Amino acid sequence: MIDLIYVEEGLERHPRAQAIGRRFPGATWVPCARYTEVFNPKAQNFRLQKRRPALILARKHEGLVLEAPAGYGLGGGENYYFSHMLNCLYDCRYCFLQGMYRSAHYVLFVNFETFEQAMDDALVRAGGRELWFFSGYDCDSLALEPVSGFAAHFLAFFASRAQARLELRTKSTQVRVLLEREPLDNVVVAFSFTPEPVSRALEHRVPPVAKRIAAMARLQCSGWRVGVRLDPLIYTPDYRDAYRRLLADVFGALDLEALHSVSLGGFRLPRRYYKTIQRLYPEEPLFAGPLELCGGMVSYVSELEQELSRFCTRELLRYIPQERLFPCSEAA
Repeated sequence: MIDLIYVEEGLERHPRAQAIGRRFPGATWVPCARYTEVFNPKAQNFRLQKRRPALILARKHEGLVLEAPAGYGLGGGENYYFSHMLNCLYDCRYCFLQGMYRSAHYVLFVNFETFEQAMDDALVRAGGRELWFFSGYDCDSLALEPVSGFAAHFLAFFASRAQARLELRTKSTQVRVLLEREPLDNVVVAFSFTPEPVSRALEHRVPPVAKRIAAMARLQCSGWRVGVRLDPLIYTPDYRDAYRRLLADVFGALDLEALHSVSLGGFRLPRRYYKTIQRLYPEEPLFAGPLELCGGMVSYVSELEQELSRFCTRELLRYIPQERLFPCSEAA
């Protein structure tokens, strides 16, 4: 899976770097001073790199824990996000990452303990208030778990901090690390979905919807708190039937009384990201759809976006109470 590994100077003997080296004994290792010299140069071909991404092992020095954008969260408390990794194993056509980054290589920040210190600092500043930490903003939280060991490490951290809440957002079925340990009340595993026909067309390399539902149901049966994320909502001419089938399949497999939360958000991209992705995939029908530019964001035309959101909200409320539904006003 990984043929080429870049490693920042001084990290060659880091325990996580060495563990990854043992996992990929045939990979070529290339030293670099900073990950940015590989990740940031202009004139890289994102689409070509996506076919065979390299792995870059690096340290994160600043911006480890950031305030979440307005509208991103689950109602109460203070919301933060953090990114132990940049880029994703999956290849979703609507994903903002391919418009934001010049490179498709994976960057894994191995200094997990520095992230933990930043979280502890935020908890101290909160003075006892509940804080939410969201993983999965710049990557998928679980897709690279067998390589990164990210979830295994941070679950131990959150197990001793009742004031902190963690959301692991994912499209992955890599849930073994969770099933092998006792569930934590302050951790929510949130699975993202689009209807199966949309997923097949736009969510390349992502496990099928049915397998994600099965993984989510296994976690819930083991005592883990799970959430459903319909973000972004994608328009198709038959979206009503498509979303009805999706919701019936998802909620038919779950104990609705134990479901933690559901969120939904519209399809929208900053104009610059949209232009970049459109150049990468000029043949993609998604970008020829009923879209408009408003306030620097590209989204579905207002009337259609509202219709799609209203319909899905009505359907969701057939299964869950209003207090468990969280619209996201700034989905990307």
